[in-house]
Amino acid sequence: MAVSERGPRERMVFSAAQLIRRDGVTATGMREVAAHAGAPRGSLQHYFPGGKEQLVNEAVAWAGRYAAGRVARFLAALSEPTPSGLFAEMVRQWTDEYRASGFEGGCPVAAATVDCARSTDSTRGAAADAFARWTRPVGEALTVMGVPAERAESLATLMISALEGALLIARTERDERALTTVARELGPLLDAGVQRPSPGG
Repeated sequence: MAVSERGPRERMVFSAAQLIRRDGVTATGMREVAAHAGAPRGSLQHYFPGGKEQLVNEAVAWAGRYAAGRVARFLAALSEPTPSGLFAEMVRQWTDEYRASGFEGGCPVAAATVDCARSTDSTRGAAADAFARWTRPVGEALTVMGVPAERAESLATLMISALEGALLIARTERDERALTTVARELGPLLDAGVQRPSPGG
């Protein structure tokens, strides 16, 4: 759905997510969100009676749904799905963005987590739920590829953790090095998690 096709409420949630991923929760104000969304400031109170906390939580939830939805698109881009190929696609989304527009943006969920010292319990909970929502389809995809179910969730957590850490380093260094490194180094480990059928089995 294009930005112009979103209703005012959806636009404000989307704008909040974009500003949070660039500036963090603390630096993202309601006025900036309304301006970014092209919405009247008064509409914020109408749609988000819980104020900034509600808006941030919904933006974090949106980011979790978005990341989860991208997993199927990453898989569709692979002619022969493998764990390393899936992770490479997850990384490539970010290297493509950074090459095209610089290193300003990161993950909104991670930004909310980094700001957790000033966040409410509900925002921490929203971030935890978003990571869980994202981890689930990654783990399911690994299971379909042949990774035992008891290992798939652990590897999915490893993939997302490595990606989030690499994003932080890449933004700090203004360099893709950390992203390309985790893709290269984790690939063989991820593929080794696939359980091959025993001969004659």
